[in-house]
Amino acid sequence: MKVTPDCVPCLMRRILFQARLLKNGCEFEAVKAALDAYSKSYVKGRNSAEVATEVHRAAYDVMKADPYLKMKIDADRIAGEFLDQVKEYIDSSEDRLAAAIRVAVIGNIMDFGVSIDGPEEFRSMFKDLLDQGIGSDDTEKLRALLEDAKSILYFFDNCGESQFDRFLIQEIQSMGVRVVGVVRGERILNDVTMEDAERIGLDKVLDRTITTGMFAIGAVLSKAGDDLKEELAHADLLIAKGMANYESLSDQDAGIPKVFILRTKCRPVAESLGVPENINVVRCME
Repeated sequence: MKVTPDCVPCLMRRILFQARLLKNGCEFEAVKAALDAYSKSYVKGRNSAEVATEVHRAAYDVMKADPYLKMKIDADRIAGEFLDQVKEYIDSSEDRLAAAIRVAVIGNIMDFGVSIDGPEEFRSMFKDLLDQGIGSDDTEKLRALLEDAKSILYFFDNCGESQFDRFLIQEIQSMGVRVVGVVRGERILNDVTMEDAERIGLDKVLDRTITTGMFAIGAVLSKAGDDLKEELAHADLLIAKGMANYESLSDQDAGIPKVFILRTKCRPVAESLGVPENINVVRCME
């Protein structure tokens, strides 16, 4: 997805939000570093995720710490409170795959500093989000792609959200499909890293867990680590969770169909997909 003017205030709010999480007085320096990076990288036609990566790199170099660590742990804990309820919901459904997709997509609201300020807010939203269903739905196209697949790549997004992804992964595996999970190569935002995956046992659900091999919002496939390049060469399908992965990967040719599962939490992403804001989306791009 291309960067838009709306991306500027959104990203700067995120920079300030995360700097304040550290409570060490680094806000001015982090914002200044981000603004300096933005002034160089904000070029018409550039991919929005690539621009955001450069801006966040500048801010992280100043912050010198992971501002989201406690929030990620809290998000996983709170999402974990709903796992029995989620399992019951899927077990009682006549279409387990569709139910697992609905569960996976609602976790995408756990995007702190964008849609909500912290994991505690999720408790009051869970049922309403589940009742919303999918506003723009390519579930049947995804089902058909999975029926023909032997191995897929599953790109994770946020901590907390990943607790719900495990149910969709298990449904996909029940179709005889090998699922390779892809997490971030370095700590960035509240996204899942290898450390986070291992902390909640997500790696034990997957057939293999690899990283993007880089500090990045999403991933740049041409610069991916060796493990990701190896698995991409043998995968039949790429499933990507969340807006960041959509912004990053929608412009890239993976050589295989891509399916994006996300909530449209901002106008640029919604307009790029041709749908309203604040709906749940399953979108196939073949």
